[in-house]
Amino acid sequence: MIPVDSLTASLVRGAAGSPFKRAGRPGAVLPADRAVRPAAVPAPAPLARYRALCGHPSDGPLPLPYPHVLGFPLAMRLMTARAFPLPVLGLVHTWITLAAHRPLDPHEPLGLTVYADGLALHRRGTEVTLVTEARVGGSLVWESRSGYLARHRTAPPGADAPAADDPPHRATAPPAALPARAEWRLPADLGRRYGAVSGDRNPIHLHPLTARLFGFPRAIAHGMWTVARCLAENDDPAGVREARADFRAPVLLPSTVTYTADPATGAFALRGGTDGARLHLTGTVRR
Repeated sequence: MIPVDSLTASLVRGAAGSPFKRAGRPGAVLPADRAVRPAAVPAPAPLARYRALCGHPSDGPLPLPYPHVLGFPLAMRLMTARAFPLPVLGLVHTWITLAAHRPLDPHEPLGLTVYADGLALHRRGTEVTLVTEARVGGSLVWESRSGYLARHRTAPPGADAPAADDPPHRATAPPAALPARAEWRLPADLGRRYGAVSGDRNPIHLHPLTARLFGFPRAIAHGMWTVARCLAENDDPAGVREARADFRAPVLLPSTVTYTADPATGAFALRGGTDGARLHLTGTVRR
């Protein structure tokens, strides 16, 4: 089971501590702590609900993003700790890479480790990289890297902003137009449904009222749901071993979005708006 109660407690703790943290503080350092979950077999019922909601096959290897979901409580524990330098409220998930070194049997025990791997200047603030690793019998079998952005002013008004790092995992430009493959009508309660299966009950995803408190006109879809749904639409989702996604604009709920992809190159994107002009997500897959 995903420990929803502990996640809720982490969010409350993070909300209470956020006003006392200032993103962009000179000399900020990351704690060296690692959050660890002992090896355990993924619970079948939550996994089945995740597969169904994200469109993945009901059997076969674990969906590529699922170990990241299992590690999310550990990530929250790190980001809400007193020593973590960025306020958890307002953190924006900006990108993710996923890599399975072999197919993962849903019946084998996974040991999980999550740690922070660096702070980087971003044109809109400060970005932290979190790493999640899954092991079986001590061997690394899966890993992800994620960027979370704390937005703040990076230069005085009228001054040039300092140059931001441009790591290779971040897409530098939107892809060319890709063929439309599917259209999805996303219901207003999608955030609550994904929150129930993933444990991520961030208020920006749950209700219009709580989303407005953080500057959104309506609730927004979880970025990790959009990634999982795009990967599920792949011709052979179980065969995808690596994926990268860059989150470019939130998906308001309810809405209609279009999944576009080029199987020859592995590029995909998620677009919204009546003419598909709004780019929500871009990414690539490798087998």
